[in-house]
Amino acid sequence: MSDSGTDHRLDDIAVRDPRVSDAIDEPMRAMILDILSEEALTATEVHERLDDRGVDRTENTVRHHINELRDADLVDVVRFEEGRGGTTKYYHANTIVLSYSLPDSADPAVEGMIDAVQPRITDALTTLTDEHDDTIEGIVADMQPCEHCRTQKYETYVLLTVLRRAFVRSSRR
Repeated sequence: MSDSGTDHRLDDIAVRDPRVSDAIDEPMRAMILDILSEEALTATEVHERLDDRGVDRTENTVRHHINELRDADLVDVVRFEEGRGGTTKYYHANTIVLSYSLPDSADPAVEGMIDAVQPRITDALTTLTDEHDDTIEGIVADMQPCEHCRTQKYETYVLLTVLRRAFVRSSRR
């Protein structure tokens, strides 16, 4: 990381995946992801849940948004059911979008938790870079960074992706 010559420190990393950002740019899609993170539903059931939240859209519009989320790999078709009228698809989110802000009053508690887990995170990052450095470099190369922007930030993005996905798997046990 570059030194800006000030005492200001970096406190956080905001991850913005353009594929995800584009797909959830429409607020209703974020609501659909939230609904589908709980259980597998049909487009009709998603439409009903949105209606319960006061979102008045046609079922075809809801289907369009579900398809956009599916095309962005944020929603999977997890089940098909054959019926009289054809095949019914059930969708389930594979990604959770969090859009919150912590209150300033949480800072001391968050700092304490950071201090508690930071040594283990440091160990995990050391393990990842020591044991998987070639793999990480291969992924970074596949991200096709330009010569001028090929920096540690690409590696940081890969490492954060690994840690985020590991967090999701751990939290679902």
